[in-house]
Amino acid sequence: MAPSRAKTLFLLHLLLLGYSLADVASKFAAGFDFLSLGFVACYGILLVILAGYALGWQQIIKRMPLTTAYANRGITVVWGIVWGAVFFSEPVTIPKLVGAAMIIAGIALFSRADAQEEGEHA
Repeated sequence: MAPSRAKTLFLLHLLLLGYSLADVASKFAAGFDFLSLGFVACYGILLVILAGYALGWQQIIKRMPLTTAYANRGITVVWGIVWGAVFFSEPVTIPKLVGAAMIIAGIALFSRADAQEEGEHA
């Protein structure tokens, strides 16, 4: 994997980590009364996260194929499991772990195939 490709993939995953926090902000907002200060604050954070994600996503897809970037978005489900356990004390069950492993395996397989295809075209 070329250094610039590895760097772009790393930045994509940092971006997706941040994006996964949008769900956390949304779930926190659900705990407040509509239009209360807490609700507005949580949705303000949500909007900032989504705006940052939109800008970052545009930069990522300039540097890698859209199919590769989009295939990696599945990792947000894994982060959702982590955030659910950390922020909301949700249980991490065997089925969730199996699902997370399947997602990670799928991303790895797709990324590997994409890198091999990219090498053939170079």
